[in-house]
Formats: sequence, structure tokens, C-alpha cells
Amino acid sequence: MITRRPQILLLTPDSSFVADVVQEFGDIFNVEVCDSSSAVLAYLAEADPEGLIADLRLVEGGGHAQAAFLEELLGNYGQLNTVLLTDQNVPEPIQRLVACGPSVRLVAYDKISQLAEHFGHQGDAEPSPSPAEESPAAEELPKPPQASDCLSRQFETKTPAMRRMLVDLQIAAEYDVTVMLIGETGAGKTHLSKLIHEASPRRDEPLMTVACGALPNDLIESELFGHVKGAFTSAHANKDGKFLAAGNGTILLDEIDVLGLEQQVKLLRVIESGQFEPVGSNQTLQSQARIIVASNLELQPLVEQGRFRPDLYYRLNMLKFDILPLRQRTSDVLPLAERFVKRFTEKHGVKIESTDDRLYESLLAYPWPGNVRELEHVIQRAVIYCRDGHLRTEHLPSHITAGIAGPSNEPAKTNGATRSPQLNLPPAESLERQVASTEQEVIEHALLRNSHSRTQTAKDLGISRVTLYNKMKKYGITM
Repeated sequence: MITRRPQILLLTPDSSFVADVVQEFGDIFNVEVCDSSSAVLAYLAEADPEGLIADLRLVEGGGHAQAAFLEELLGNYGQLNTVLLTDQNVPEPIQRLVACGPSVRLVAYDKISQLAEHFGHQGDAEPSPSPAEESPAAEELPKPPQASDCLSRQFETKTPAMRRMLVDLQIAAEYDVTVMLIGETGAGKTHLSKLIHEASPRRDEPLMTVACGALPNDLIESELFGHVKGAFTSAHANKDGKFLAAGNGTILLDEIDVLGLEQQVKLLRVIESGQFEPVGSNQTLQSQARIIVASNLELQPLVEQGRFRPDLYYRLNMLKFDILPLRQRTSDVLPLAERFVKRFTEKHGVKIESTDDRLYESLLAYPWPGNVRELEHVIQRAVIYCRDGHLRTEHLPSHITAGIAGPSNEPAKTNGATRSPQLNLPPAESLERQVASTEQEVIEHALLRNSHSRTQTAKDLGISRVTLYNKMKKYGITM
């Protein structure tokens, strides 16, 4: 019976480490040594080893050269069982590629004695068993670390494309890599970012959200990186930016498409090295936070227009996840609606005993230009107007039952502009009635937004309290 000793390729410039590996595993593997990445690729072009051990303990320049090698390795030999020996500080570019390659795993250098297990071998070399002789234990090959399933449990979806996305996102969540979420306003990017944070090793650290689109352009850098006293006119004291305040947690940068080119350069530097300087300071600080970026626009057209840096785009695009709008997830409308009904009945203390099927039909027929967020607000309105325990279509806003869809949140794919609104107006509806219907909904939404405070709602709408009372009486609003 022939004894099979698998061929293992060892990439390292350290001759003493070669001796350690041969002494430890020489009876199990035939070890072929390469001292450069080019030598590895040349060897793989001629041979088919069982695996590769790459010594990445001494990584310089942020790990970009090693990341480029791994990217080429994954592209040409994606099935090769690869172990990366590292110290405690693994550069982010390498972690990102590990997240993309299921056949690649990280192993701490002090766990060198466990290397054999990563190639499905333990102990001394043994004769190769026939398929009939293989025991169940022999099939239990080491598996890469698995992420928590909180993403799939808390982001419930029946849409196949979304399920596939969540599987990939669960894997990426476990690694310290930058993730980009693309989706229309209201599609669930913020909620999904929270779930990524909860599925990551940083779950016990803070999650900080920065709405870049809500910040004046001249204050974005101060908000992100902080500033020192006197850096600008209103800088009366030192201030820590969000990257520092996030600590070892996660920071979500929403609407990153609004960042200027100079700010994009600084963001790229933080992603690459974690380094930044507060506004007005020469002191370099180090961010330890994990970064998630989000946008409701596709970034590639912005790159073509010169509004977004190509290097930052390609850096983010490696782990890009597209969140489908609700109109493309019809199978999710009713489960989401039922979840919102349960949430708001508990929140507002309203008892719901039954739901009319026609209400569900209206929800399914509506295109939901405002996505999940619009559905959430519609269900909240229906719940608080339900007084007899039976949820019916009359509790829905009139534009939902009439099928009048407002402007879509869908961004144009060509220039990043918002598409023109397309209204589906019923032919028998008069202009006066349409205006009244819209006015009623504006008032109802404003009351909800201001926790039913009539004084604050009147201020919000720019009208007097008397005018507000009269309009509420006119439309039968009894909040």
C-alpha cells in the first residue's frame, strides 16, 4: 500500500521558519519552499499542490503588495487551500480578501502546531484510504469562521436575490473589512448596517452614524475628523471627530456621494491605514473603527463625471452589496406589514383582532416609491386610526388605496439625478379633491412626526394653531 505525502507550498523569506515547518510537519507533508510571491505563481503554473502556507508576519506598506498577490492567487487558483500566518495586526486589505475567498483563512503564528489540521491531516502520515474505507471523521475538514445568523433572522426576506446577498454579507460582517451598501432611500441601509455591526466581533462596542448629506460641506471634515481650537471662526474648543468617538466600534457614513474630492482622499487614507489629522492640527491620530459606507446613488456614473475618485470607488466596490427596492421585493411586503402591525400595536397600546384581506390587496398593488420606510409609516398610521380592533382599507391613506404613487426614490443610473415623478392619477378624481387628499395626509404625517403636539405641528407647517384646528376639523382628523 502506497503512502501518500501531500505537497505543501511554503512562502516565506525566513529560513529558520522553514526549518521549524519541516521539523514539525516533515513526516506529513512534502514541503516545497518559495521565497517570493512570483516564485509561488510560477510553481502553481506547473504543479498542483494540496495547499499553500504564506508567512505574512512581516507586512509593510499597509499590506497592499501582499493583497495584490492574494487577489491574483484567488483569481487564478481560487480553490487552493491557503493558510495565511499572521501576527495580531492584520492589514485591512488582507482581511478584505480573506472575506472574499472561502478557501483562504487566517492563522495566528502561535498556532503553527495546528497547521496540519487546516489541510485535513493529523498526526503521522497514513496510507491513503479507499473511498469505502473513509470514516465520517475524515470528511470533517476545517471550516472558515462562520458569522452570526442575526442578519438572516432580523432582516427577514423571501426574495431569493436578497437571501443570497445576506449570506455573503454575513461572511463579510465577521471580518474587519469596509462594506458598501447601495440602495434607494428607505430601502433599509441603516437597519442593515446595525445588523452588520451586531453580527461582527465589535457588537459590544458603539455604532455611530454620520448622515453626510445632512452636514454643511464646510463642516463635514470637522464632524468626521474633529478640529482643534482656533481651526476656524466658530472652533472655540477642541472637538473629537466621529472616527475617534467611535472607538473600537463601527461607524456608518451615509450618503458618501456628497463628499468632495478632497474629503474622499482623506476617507481613503482612513480606510487604508486608519490615520487622519483633525482640522487645524498636525497631529496624526489613529482610528480603530470598522467602516460601513452607504449611498442611494450608484457611484460608477459619478466616477465617470469626475465627481468621485476612481481609487476610492474601486476600493469600496470590492465588497459592495445592493439592497433591492421594495417594489422588486413584492413577496416581502406582507411579512413586513405584519411585523410593523405587531410593533405599533405594542408601542401605541392598540389591540388588533383581525385584518381585512382587501387591506393586504391594497398594499400589494401599491408600488412603494418610499420603500420600507414608507410602508412602516403607512402601517403606523393605520394602527393608530384603528378603533374597533379590525384593520381595514379605510385606515390606509387615500393615496395608497387609490394607487397614487408619488416620486420614486430610484436614482437615475446615468447621471445620479433623481428621476422625474410619475403620477398615476385616477381619471375620475377632481383636482380639488386631490389637493384636499394631499393636504390631509401632510397634516396627519406632521402630527405623527411631532408626537401629536398641535402647537409644534402648526410651527412645522408654518400655519397658525387656529388654521390647523380648522383643517383638522374639516378633514375629520381626531388625533
